[in-house]
Amino acid sequence: MKIKGIRWWMVALITGGLIVNYLARNTLSVAAPTMMSELNISTEQYSHVVIAWQMGYAFMQPVAGYVIDAIGTKIGFAVFAIAWSVACASAAMATGWQSLAFLRSLLGITEAAGFPAAIKATTEWFPAKERSVAIGWFNIGSSIGALLAPPLVVWAILHSGWQIAFIIVGGLGLLWSAGWLFFYKHPRNQRLLGDEERDYILAGQESHLKDAPTKHASWKKIVGTRNFYAIASARMLSEPAWQTFNAWIPLYLMTERHMNIKEIAMFAWLPFLAADIGCVLGGYLSPFFYKHFNVSLLTSRKMVMVLGSLCMIGPGCIGLVDSPYVAIALLCAGGFAHQTLSGALYAITSDSFGKNEVGTATGLGGMFGFLGAALFTLVLGIMVTKVGYSPLFVALAAFDLIAATIIWFVAKPLLTGTPSAQSGSASTDSVEGVPTV
Repeated sequence: MKIKGIRWWMVALITGGLIVNYLARNTLSVAAPTMMSELNISTEQYSHVVIAWQMGYAFMQPVAGYVIDAIGTKIGFAVFAIAWSVACASAAMATGWQSLAFLRSLLGITEAAGFPAAIKATTEWFPAKERSVAIGWFNIGSSIGALLAPPLVVWAILHSGWQIAFIIVGGLGLLWSAGWLFFYKHPRNQRLLGDEERDYILAGQESHLKDAPTKHASWKKIVGTRNFYAIASARMLSEPAWQTFNAWIPLYLMTERHMNIKEIAMFAWLPFLAADIGCVLGGYLSPFFYKHFNVSLLTSRKMVMVLGSLCMIGPGCIGLVDSPYVAIALLCAGGFAHQTLSGALYAITSDSFGKNEVGTATGLGGMFGFLGAALFTLVLGIMVTKVGYSPLFVALAAFDLIAATIIWFVAKPLLTGTPSAQSGSASTDSVEGVPTV
């Protein structure tokens, strides 16, 4: 029996993995006010805990990407997912900021494979013109995980304590890992994939993804490319915004907007709901621009990035409003903005590298992104008690505008060619069970 449109079921499976990935990292931010009180953790010490996770994530991303390229998407993703589930549950044993920082650094190291594996799986399963749509759909996993964290963690705190929240999320990760090992297969090994859909996928992939020789990725070769320079610079500038949202929104709402823990449970998830919309809409905007504005595939990705960066002006204005509800609305604009431009940036990465390089390239780009996020978190932890959050949100908006500018002027189409990538006419071909773009 063949399943029509099975590649979209693969996207759903990837999305589930990113949901538990982001649940694991966002559990801390929601539990932070309670944990800081019970474990006597200061704001600056909390920033050190966040940095420990970010540094572990940053330096492991290129290694994780290389491992995924070397051993394959299926086994690589599963091994890392099992490891991050155990690391997440272990945070329940923390007794102070030092032990918490150590355990969160382990989480960062193990979670680093999430996006390299997801991008690689999407590159394997999708033609170029649909890839931004697929990335947009699986990227909602990051936002859904962040969206689910506030009610789940607050429920755990009110009923059993913050420790049980980490244990529950770790258990969910183990369940997903079992499902991934059972269901995921490469297209060449997937017996449920019909011949028509397989031909559609292969015909729409770039020449550098077709029949590429099986060889290990070269970090030197990847880092030396013009597009990687653009991607790494943009990731370093744009990642601080999303990591600030993930780690600091509950504390911001409590300290600056004077919300209690129940109000945080009611409102802290809204920016991540907006981020979900940004993921999906951003994915569809690229083929829309490609088709209706008569631009190349790369230019359509750039246009989405510019749109997202302009929306980041919203949270940059957060210091100008008094109402906490308007502030939440501006944070929602920021969540939408970041995930819109983030999806476009991942699509550019996927377009720019071969099938045995894309995991490594995504990981290397992520390393630069999280190094930027760690540096910003260090500054935030020191400066937030002196100048407040408002100037820092202005800086985040400026960073995203600069990132979009770099991508626009530096990133260039590959000379090897892609299906319709250099032309201004989009194909509307589709197979049964597949959305037309």
